[in-house]
Amino acid sequence: MTRLLIVDDEALVRAGLKMILESDDELEVVAEADDGADAAAMVKEHRPDVVLMDIRMPRLDGLAATREVQALPDPPKIVVLTSFSDRDRVSDALAAGAVGYLLKDCEPEDLLAAVRSAAAGHVPLDPRVARVLLPSASSGRPEEAMSPREVEVLRLVAQGLANKQIGRALGISERTVKAHLGRVFRQIGVADRTSAALWARDHLPS
Repeated sequence: MTRLLIVDDEALVRAGLKMILESDDELEVVAEADDGADAAAMVKEHRPDVVLMDIRMPRLDGLAATREVQALPDPPKIVVLTSFSDRDRVSDALAAGAVGYLLKDCEPEDLLAAVRSAAAGHVPLDPRVARVLLPSASSGRPEEAMSPREVEVLRLVAQGLANKQIGRALGISERTVKAHLGRVFRQIGVADRTSAALWARDHLPS
């Protein structure tokens, strides 16, 4: 039996992950934490084999929590599970001691396979994450490769506008907005508009 700890600040995410993980008779979720600040204490108390770790959390983020857990004697394997796949975050997570890195929109069977792989001592990486670590993918900044229109669309996403509102503001169709966003998502390595908005706030000048 592989024992698991889920660390994520969203209760619905934790519930969904627990349901998927415990569909496998050889996996058991022994504890949950809603913040990275509690991760090390939970590891000491419950001794999980694998930790699924979110990155963005309110008090202590997943990178700092990973470093804390890795400093414990005989630490568990940590697999980061997040919406972000930009090269800096992936590199930082692996440098902090994570053995794997998955995106939250991965298929349930991929999540299960990654947990089993981590428990067996392997390094599970989402294929999209592996691509951003390739040297060809690391040259230049993503925002420099965007067209002016893509930057405009991304800024409006960061302001909370829906696709239809963005289309009206820029005088383009909603379909064109979606096409721009799809390209932007691939360039910055995110899987959803919330993560894109957070990325824009961190990387685009105001």
